[in-house]
Amino acid sequence: MTILMTDQELIDLTSYQWPSKQLAALKKQGFFRARINERTGRVLLEREHYTAVCSGPLPTPAPKVRPPTLRRVA
Repeated sequence: MTILMTDQELIDLTSYQWPSKQLAALKKQGFFRARINERTGRVLLEREHYTAVCSGPLPTPAPKVRPPTLRRVA
């Protein structure tokens, strides 16, 4: 498995072949770390970022409640 999503995976994910259209579709889906490589002109999307966004938000832990303490009268 590669670190970056392949060209075919990006086409399947966005339904576009043009990098600018792919990038716009990815940003709309929440993949804010997607970018266009300046040298090759291809869209770069890290697989770890893809899986993190697709898995959804992390569950938030339940808030901890401190028991009330009474003040000592001096």
